[in-house]
Amino acid sequence: MKILIVCSYKPNMQDGCVPFIREQVDALRTQGCECEYYYIKGKGVLGYLRENPGLRNKILEWKPDIIHAHFGLSCLVVNLASRCVPVVSTYHGSDINLEKVRPFSKAAMWLSAWNIFVSKRNMALAGAVDEKKCSLIPCGINLPKPWSELQNQQVEQLTLNQWVDTIFSMGKKHVLFAGAFDNAVKDPELAKQAIALLDNVQLVELKGYTRDQVNALMYSCDCLLMTSKTEGSPQVVKEAMACGCPIVSVDVGDVAERTEGVDGCYVVKSREPREIAEAVEKAIAFKGRTNGRDKIIEFGLTNELVAKQIIKIYESIIK
Repeated sequence: MKILIVCSYKPNMQDGCVPFIREQVDALRTQGCECEYYYIKGKGVLGYLRENPGLRNKILEWKPDIIHAHFGLSCLVVNLASRCVPVVSTYHGSDINLEKVRPFSKAAMWLSAWNIFVSKRNMALAGAVDEKKCSLIPCGINLPKPWSELQNQQVEQLTLNQWVDTIFSMGKKHVLFAGAFDNAVKDPELAKQAIALLDNVQLVELKGYTRDQVNALMYSCDCLLMTSKTEGSPQVVKEAMACGCPIVSVDVGDVAERTEGVDGCYVVKSREPREIAEAVEKAIAFKGRTNGRDKIIEFGLTNELVAKQIIKIYESIIK
């Protein structure tokens, strides 16, 4: 099958694509799909709509069997340009959660041959009730190597184990924040307020690291903390689970669903710093690795298994 992948261009990302889409496409290729990208480089509604001629030319030239678009605006533009080629649309969270974007996503839902949502909450918010053309499929992850294999890898003349030691303040507990401190959607101020209520705890920013470095931090930190204002199905939570890292999160996206039955994980129903701090204390006291990796496999959330689900959708549409 020839699959044209359409998503917005990210100049600061490898190959111009966000990692969770790129890794999903790599898994599709491993399963035998022939995939090619078309990047939307315009900004805003008008910028996206201006991509129509170029996208239409790409479709006519490459002749895909299926077009798989990611995020609501891309999904709408693809449907307007695709003509006779069926479109599979994946909605990742912000395209449903944000009221100003949701109408474009709903229009794309109506036009698409199939719609994929990454969380039940987003499906409900979008009003996705037609089970004949909708699926719930969170994005998968690549399972990291065990820490015993990873910690001796070299990073700038240091092993990953030694590199972690340079990041951490000795004698403190370490909480990994689920994002960058300059990302307002992640609400770093709420996280800082909660951590300030605890003694001898350091909040570690998650920004600018390679995948192996991120995994090293997840293996080494006492817990991961997520205080986001909005999410779809956050990859960072699944990655932390795969590393056995305890997790504390506000009730956002599908975190409660993903961490259900995972020891050492706590979902806080309020956004009160004191309640978040109390949950962090419990996670730190867990003192060990969680059973999150087993749950990732049980839920079928590896990229290989997710790719197989998506290919079944492609095949059903073509038939």
